[in-house]
Amino acid sequence: MEGLPPGYRFYPTEEELITFYLYNKLEGKREDLEHVIPVVDIYKLDPWQLPKLAGALCLGDPEQWFFFIPRQERESRGGRPTRTTSSGYWKATGSPGYVYSSNYQVIGVKKTMVFYRGKAPSGCKTKWKMNEYRAIHGEATSSNSATPVLRNEFSLCRVYVKSGCLRSFDRRPLEGTTSNNQMQQSHADRETTSHQTPPNVEKNSSHEILPSGDHAHTSILGEAINWMMFDGSTHLWEWDQLFLDLGK
Repeated sequence: MEGLPPGYRFYPTEEELITFYLYNKLEGKREDLEHVIPVVDIYKLDPWQLPKLAGALCLGDPEQWFFFIPRQERESRGGRPTRTTSSGYWKATGSPGYVYSSNYQVIGVKKTMVFYRGKAPSGCKTKWKMNEYRAIHGEATSSNSATPVLRNEFSLCRVYVKSGCLRSFDRRPLEGTTSNNQMQQSHADRETTSHQTPPNVEKNSSHEILPSGDHAHTSILGEAINWMMFDGSTHLWEWDQLFLDLGK
């Protein structure tokens, strides 16, 4: 990724992960795939050790990394895979779900896991998560009634850190959150004050004496914002008129 402008990311869809990367890996058709998604037995490592082992397109990415996972020996004998590391364990969350192509064909199965520090079953939940993808054997099907036969030679996983945001590009800085909370508190204080106004005082009277200087502008703007927040018929041009009045 070196030399590319900021903003470029390796961000494949689930369909691309399975139909291109995983299927080609299973069929041995592309030897250059490991340059993008390397083969790593991730269950022998703690999740925070994985980013430095990611492929060339994910090196330096602070959020997600992709790996091919080889089948464990005990799986080939019919046993269950071991998902315990030196510091904790991966635990499945929810039920496995089908992955569909753009034309609604079942192309694979996805399992979501969360990493816990400590020993099972009393480990401490972390923000490290993983989606493990397995491809189905044979042609894709539009029916999800029959249990598909999965290919187990390799699976593909997406390891990521739960950020707490719906979208990573939609983050808000802490200062913005603080400012928003302050605005909400200020609005609540004004509402409380308005309810305590004596009945014989006209709240928005034209004879009301307002403070001078910058505080006067702040008071006028605050009342205007409160009015506009609750009046659904407000037009955009009234904002322009408001600021023209403030500039007088």
